[in-house]
Amino acid sequence: MKLSLEKCNLCPRMCNVNRYETVGYCKAGDKIKLNLYQLHFGEEPNLSGQNGSGTIFFAHCNLKCLYCQNFTISHFGWGREVEQSELVEIMFNLQDSGAHNINLVTPTHYSLQLIGALKQAKSQGLSIPVIWNTNAYENVDTLKELAGLVDIYLPDFRYYDNEAARIYSDSENYFEIASAAILEMHKQVGQIKEKKGLAYKGLMIRLLIMPDNKNRVDKLLEWIYQNLGQETYISLMGQYYPTYRAVAYPEINRSVSLDEYDFALEVLNKFGFENGFIQERGSTDDWTPKFIKT
Repeated sequence: MKLSLEKCNLCPRMCNVNRYETVGYCKAGDKIKLNLYQLHFGEEPNLSGQNGSGTIFFAHCNLKCLYCQNFTISHFGWGREVEQSELVEIMFNLQDSGAHNINLVTPTHYSLQLIGALKQAKSQGLSIPVIWNTNAYENVDTLKELAGLVDIYLPDFRYYDNEAARIYSDSENYFEIASAAILEMHKQVGQIKEKKGLAYKGLMIRLLIMPDNKNRVDKLLEWIYQNLGQETYISLMGQYYPTYRAVAYPEINRSVSLDEYDFALEVLNKFGFENGFIQERGSTDDWTPKFIKT
């Protein structure tokens, strides 16, 4: 499948709109729109290291998670448009500042534009790993075009329960789409490989612990164990806190309880996962960037 902005087919929404003239579900046009870029120290230790992860936060999103911690950019679209040449310059800025990697946060809806930017950057000497930091709601055909350009895939595997995905993220068939995408990611880069404690290639899967286990973390861990093996790097995240529109849904309008947190840990241990990271439970927005209103 040829990727196209004229009949947009970059993500599973398959809007088929002409993004040079209008916008589809994600609200992104033909230009890349970003909010900020920085050395970020709130990622997993093997990504942030001592110098920080070179994160680039893009505006808009192809999911509409009503509890999104970055809702000002994902829902409201705060940001500014940049040309490919400026984005490449930003990547080199981050590399020159000592970043351990280039971390593309929520990049899916700009996949075609980013393919061009990454090819240019690598041809000009970008040498640090590139991270595709995604919600996993990806087209496999699009991911195939990223092969060789992305070194580390960092999908947030959000739901096993498709009904929860529909209610809380306005997505259909999330599990089937995301699981197929993660298999393609693994096929391209394999398991995480590290040098001096820093990841330089591979797949690490993030799992967010939600109130009442609404996303079925236990079933997601079981799927990962059965399909990718217990050596897979897992980042179990206890950072959920109710924000944005979560207040309208009482079942998720609270922090994760100690029992819910401990249950996720028990399942992780049950399947023998030993690689990765476990985030402490706590309702905090300390690591949420302060996005610029533009």
